[in-house]
Amino acid sequence: MKKLITSAALAFTVSLCATSVSFAAESVRLTGSGASFPAPIYLTWFKDFSKKTEGVTVDYQSKGSGAGVQDFLNKTVDFAASDSAMKDEDIAKVAEGAQLLPMTAGEIVLAYNLPGNPKGVKLPRDVYSNIFLGKITQWNDPQIAAANPELKLPELPITVVVRADSSGTTAVFTKHLSAINAEFNKALGEGNTVNWPASDKFIKSPKNDGVTATVRQTPGSIGYIEYGFAKLAKVDFAVLQNKAGKYVVPNAESGAEALAAVDMPENLVAWLPDPDGAKSYPITTYTWMIFRKQNDNPAKAKAMRDMVEYSLTEGQKIADSMGYIPLPQSVIDRVREASANIQ
Repeated sequence: MKKLITSAALAFTVSLCATSVSFAAESVRLTGSGASFPAPIYLTWFKDFSKKTEGVTVDYQSKGSGAGVQDFLNKTVDFAASDSAMKDEDIAKVAEGAQLLPMTAGEIVLAYNLPGNPKGVKLPRDVYSNIFLGKITQWNDPQIAAANPELKLPELPITVVVRADSSGTTAVFTKHLSAINAEFNKALGEGNTVNWPASDKFIKSPKNDGVTATVRQTPGSIGYIEYGFAKLAKVDFAVLQNKAGKYVVPNAESGAEALAAVDMPENLVAWLPDPDGAKSYPITTYTWMIFRKQNDNPAKAKAMRDMVEYSLTEGQKIADSMGYIPLPQSVIDRVREASANIQ
């Protein structure tokens, strides 16, 4: 009888332990926030990863790079996402250490809304930078007309749509404009927010999807958005002149050409303000996830490492179809190695 009781007690203990392990596994919930630029692909990744990884759920809120970094600093999220990486002074505030990992890359396009929906409007470098400087204000401006002799451009004011929030997309875009236009650099400079010209023809909208929606609703408008949003919304976007003087459309090939023009440094933060290469799309960027190197919860740390691995493998397979650029293999290898720092 004593032996039977002992066996029953042992079985109950094993069952209880198994239940505890199962309960612990089910309780791993990762929260992240930040960049809207990669949000479509991140949300797809996280949903699939959560479905395929028992006991782990990933929630991500697209609210802009600046807000995501602030959430990370305030410790209200497990990880953040930003297109403008993270400033050294902010990294210094993270006592646990910060690990920045480039997880995907994309292109910023200039989406426009014109009567008759003319496709493939070509914009020279000095033209599109001066549009956002407020110096070129009409669609039938002689400089735009000269680049598009086959198109009849309307006599219509240009409405410029810019971001209302602290935005990594804005940081990448203004870094590019500052690199190609000295006057833009002096007057507006670069950053997550800039003081756009005070004009009723400059209107602000939050996040990539907000700018996309505003462009779609506003005849004569032009705005900067991530290529994937333009692809998803089926909005027209300009063909931009690159550093080599060639007009290039955004796609995986022209983005990959741009990425190939830059070496990834040790801290995994590489900028492409004005990439070399005749086939390179001129406004191309990496975008980063940000993690703490030391985390209080080992289960969460492992789940974040697993999430990174999923993103580097299964996740990269859908990048092109969603309007993003698959990471070069050399970058994948570097990111995988660095992800081991998430403990």
